[in-house]
Amino acid sequence: MKQLTEDEVHDLYRGGENRMVLAYMELQGQVIVLSERVNQLERQTKQNSQNSSQPPSKDGYKKGPPKNQRKKSGRGSGGQAGHEGTTLERVADPTTIVEHWPERCSGCGKFMSSDHAHGYEARQVHDIPAIAIEVTEHRAIQVCCSGCGGTSQGEFPEQVKPGAQYGSGVAALGVYASVYQLLPLERTRELMIDLFGCMPSEGTLVNMLAGCAKRLTPIEAQIKAALMRAAVAHFDETGLRVNKKLHWLHSVSTARLTYYGVDTGRAGKAFDRVGILPYFTGIGVHDALSSYLKRDIRHGLCNAHLLRELTGLEEGTCQRWPRKLKDLLIEMKTQVERAVERGASALFGALQAKLESEYDDLVKRALQSNPRPKYQLGQKGRPRASPARNLAERLRNHKDSVLRFMRDFRVPFDNNQAERDIRMMKVKQKVSGCFRSLEGAQNFAKIRGYISTMRKQGHNALVALRALLDGKPLKLDLA
Repeated sequence: MKQLTEDEVHDLYRGGENRMVLAYMELQGQVIVLSERVNQLERQTKQNSQNSSQPPSKDGYKKGPPKNQRKKSGRGSGGQAGHEGTTLERVADPTTIVEHWPERCSGCGKFMSSDHAHGYEARQVHDIPAIAIEVTEHRAIQVCCSGCGGTSQGEFPEQVKPGAQYGSGVAALGVYASVYQLLPLERTRELMIDLFGCMPSEGTLVNMLAGCAKRLTPIEAQIKAALMRAAVAHFDETGLRVNKKLHWLHSVSTARLTYYGVDTGRAGKAFDRVGILPYFTGIGVHDALSSYLKRDIRHGLCNAHLLRELTGLEEGTCQRWPRKLKDLLIEMKTQVERAVERGASALFGALQAKLESEYDDLVKRALQSNPRPKYQLGQKGRPRASPARNLAERLRNHKDSVLRFMRDFRVPFDNNQAERDIRMMKVKQKVSGCFRSLEGAQNFAKIRGYISTMRKQGHNALVALRALLDGKPLKLDLA
């Protein structure tokens, strides 16, 4: 905003009342614009992971105590009554038996004979034996024919190459450590050296990852096809550094299946290149990114994100509707949970109508309390609406998507499934910084999606990888 000089002020005064009014209105418009910019910057400085979509990693050390929306259950911490524990149990058929005989009688001191043994007390120790590489030499036997005198040689298995090589067990462990346990290549190599003296180079580990990803191509296609047919699927995306450039990791998942795709874009045509959303016909659960909302599918919005936004408005304004709407959403969630426990497939009609009516009243109040700003003289462009107004309009325009969880019990209250599936990919980035190539990032995503799917279906990740590398992949449930 330009500061007027003393001469300019006198010129305005001599120019008459009309000129003074115009100058005043112009300055007032600039003050309004600048005030809104200040308010916006103040809101940004107060944002954290508890009142916005900002990730916890950006909170720093000054974040406040957690604002949990859950009510106290009154139960103590730890396992509850009836909880199945995982206590280490004795086995009926131990691998090794070590006998400890007494040398002398504990009463008189006489040497004891084994002839009079009549019982024992047993204790068991579960431990890992020493691990060593097992080397199998394959020999193709050459046999001379007694008829023609020619020599024939046996054939090596297809996976046995000339020279020396690592087997599927070593490759499975290398892939498991790198992709599932998120160890960098150097630390994966150190792990294998420490475990059994195996010293694969980083290049060998990269080749193991590439070979595993290649075998997964048809399986990944099956997972994608199954997700396209899913009744409800969760969508999310997060930034990923590849060769020092920003890329995006796209996640599509259910409780039984996981798919990851790496693309240069976050939305729009990136969805088409990932290739699931354009053919998806079910209900898509996501965090209200506008590019998702433009897709012609039924939507279910993440109400955990919504609760955080309402918390931010509650803290940044003096309005009461954000707090009441938070309480209403939590009440809806509670009623749905109670109905599910009763075995019901829907809420009672009167109860649902009452809750939706309360929702409509609160949204109407939010719109009335936050009118759209009017154009000010000297302002450039369309007046920017406040965050409260934008949220109120979204609550009005996408009511069906916000309340989908209450109307269709297949739809969850939040998008935590996608959040959980994508979280460890962020850990990978924190550990390793970035991927060196797009191919490496794509291989990692493909293998990680397969491991996540196998884990969701109750399989051991290491066993599943070894079976895949042996050419005998475990059967997936694609229903």
